[in-house]
Amino acid sequence: QVQLVESGGGLVQAGGSLRLSCAASGRTFSDYGMGWFRQAPGKERRFVAGINWSGRSTYYADSVKGRFTISRDNAKNTVYLQMNSLKSEDTAIYYCAANPTGWGTGSFRSWGQGTQVTVSL
Repeated sequence: QVQLVESGGGLVQAGGSLRLSCAASGRTFSDYGMGWFRQAPGKERRFVAGINWSGRSTYYADSVKGRFTISRDNAKNTVYLQMNSLKSEDTAIYYCAANPTGWGTGSFRSWGQGTQVTVSL
């Protein structure tokens, strides 16, 4: 099982940017599809973005299309989420997840501990 550690969360004003990172260890990172999810207070965890094992295919929730970009560096065993034009509704705990099938969508089996993103008005 792959271990995942997120970083890069914090407090930012609306309209600002943040870049989240997720470092993986324990397995061959390039075998895994990767995803970012988020959970706002009182709400269910939801898919934000995904990327396949090679980085050639990416997927986004409608709410973040055009603002967020997912990418990966297989040499560094890291996946990133660049978040631009942040809105207050983006406030949530963001989780990194790994899919052993290599796809950027579907069943994610390993999860990080999460990093808090707070967007102030």
